[in-house]
Amino acid sequence: MHSKDVTADTSLIWQNHITLDDGPAGFEIRTTLPENPDGVEVFLEKWTAGSSEPPHFHPSDDMTVVVEGRMSVQFYLQTPAGLEKDGPLLVLGKGETGYIRGGRIHDAHYLEDCKLVFVHNGPFDLTEVH
Repeated sequence: MHSKDVTADTSLIWQNHITLDDGPAGFEIRTTLPENPDGVEVFLEKWTAGSSEPPHFHPSDDMTVVVEGRMSVQFYLQTPAGLEKDGPLLVLGKGETGYIRGGRIHDAHYLEDCKLVFVHNGPFDLTEVH
């Protein structure tokens, strides 16, 4: 699942890593907020089959890794007439990773019980869109 132009190569999630003075060769790390002002927020989420999130957006790029289950995401455009679907429904299953660009309106539906790793670039926030 990718929001039009965001991939593992272009997502802000994969920027601002550092090399540790005493770390092994070839290793870089990006730690979490608030200890690291350039960090990420990370959540381990559990969702029950049939639950959902209404259309919303986050202030920055995010990444979701599906550890267990299946979920779907629909993207939207805000128009004068209201929200309009933007592209086909996307489904993510176990072992798949989705990236969403900050500010991109989307919903989420949990088709099966899900366990997710959610990573947000910088401080997390969620704004519902009606």
